[in-house]
Amino acid sequence: MRRPSGLLLACAMTILPLCSPAFAQGPAATTQPAAPQKMTFTGDAVLWAVTVNADKAADFEQVMSKVKEALIKTDTPETKQQVAGWKVIKNTAPQPDGSLLYVHVISPVVKEADYSLTNIYYKAFTDPAEQKAFYDMYRGALKSTLFQIQAPIVADMSK
Repeated sequence: MRRPSGLLLACAMTILPLCSPAFAQGPAATTQPAAPQKMTFTGDAVLWAVTVNADKAADFEQVMSKVKEALIKTDTPETKQQVAGWKVIKNTAPQPDGSLLYVHVISPVVKEADYSLTNIYYKAFTDPAEQKAFYDMYRGALKSTLFQIQAPIVADMSK
């Protein structure tokens, strides 16, 4: 008795390219890379936690230094506000997996401002080789994003 699996496979290979662009071939399947997405925040304050590979902590801190340099170089009222309200803290104890925890503390949030590290850097430094080196350093250091908390201020103890 013959199994119908060969027939099913042949049917799938015929139908999938017609139904799904992921399986399409030819000129229609080639698309331009997506434009980098902005990362904006809506709250008054943001806590954004990431983990970094322990052996790449110096690289991550250099990435953050380059982001600050890019914000200062861009020199707009928006970027001046971003620099003034953005701090990054590092937990002194490693995570259970050995990675290091960094928390971005952003307050006040600059509404509609782009907080994407790569976008900020790419706007100020347009040399493709520099951009690639920055991206590679950032991606090599970053282990994961743990959370982002965007929230209104409900009690300001300083006032």
